[in-house]
Amino acid sequence: MSVDGPQAADARPVIGFIGCGGTIGSLADDPLDVIDYPEHGRKISARELLERVPDAARFASFKVQDFSRVSSSAIGPAEWLQLRRDVLALAAEGAQGIVITHGTGTLEETAFFLHLTLDLDIPVVLTGAQRPASAVGSDAPANLIAAVRVACAPQARGQGVLVVLNDEVHSAAQVVKTSTYRLQTFQSPETGPLGTVDGDRIILRRGLGDRPQAFSLDSQDPDLPAVHIAYSYAGADGTAIRAAVAAGARGIVSAGFAPGIPTPAESAALEDAHRQGVIIVQSSRALHGRVAARLALREKGWLAGHGLNPQKARILLMLCLNARLDHATMETRLSAFG
Repeated sequence: MSVDGPQAADARPVIGFIGCGGTIGSLADDPLDVIDYPEHGRKISARELLERVPDAARFASFKVQDFSRVSSSAIGPAEWLQLRRDVLALAAEGAQGIVITHGTGTLEETAFFLHLTLDLDIPVVLTGAQRPASAVGSDAPANLIAAVRVACAPQARGQGVLVVLNDEVHSAAQVVKTSTYRLQTFQSPETGPLGTVDGDRIILRRGLGDRPQAFSLDSQDPDLPAVHIAYSYAGADGTAIRAAVAAGARGIVSAGFAPGIPTPAESAALEDAHRQGVIIVQSSRALHGRVAARLALREKGWLAGHGLNPQKARILLMLCLNARLDHATMETRLSAFG
């Protein structure tokens, strides 16, 4: 990896720039194509993406790394572990902030995993786009520049992993993708954004507060434990739960009806899984709200998902199982999120 831009007497901060593909790094043949490009367009390198947005170099010089050129649907736990190692390596090389470009489909999950496993004070910022870089009205250039500006901002230090799109700064702990196509897709439903990126300055209206203790992965198994999500729907019979147990699941997150209730058949399957040693976290499929640690869950020995949506509860449970935490400590770690 090399540092781009002027070397001598360069006052710009050095920012690690990691490209993971996604819409922000996609090109289509038709400038009006905002739908078919994932299958029929092409993905460009991190360096080419920066070259298409030359004004980003006004704010920083870059250590550029091509991590992948894929849709975010192809990014999961194995990639998270490697991406974490790459972020740590860039920080050790002196990067004063990190920007990761990523597809928006799983961006919130990658961001949350890094939020839970990085113990860094420098800003780590994920960004993406809803329209490919080749499209008329693409949000790719503005999102990229905003992410670079936040990664350079002193007030972004110590805030954990941040997600920056549509001129808003969100915490990875709170943000969720809410729309397939709209530019304002990333929102923090319960808390709102941490701040905004305006033309003249970055405003953080509130801090994140106490950051969770980072999970250590250095001495743990290289593969994270298998945790599955069982999504409730009217008449669900527990087939997915039994299949997950048969496949060797160590944990299951129940995405139940609000405020966190599975169907009777699912409940029976979850109770059977629990008797077999599978850890159960009760979450909710609702966008807003939380699952409290109510008496019924405590009686069953299940954990409450609190303020985490199912996909984030899954990540936290994977890390808890990997760290071999006991039941009470897992409950504490979950309750920290709402």
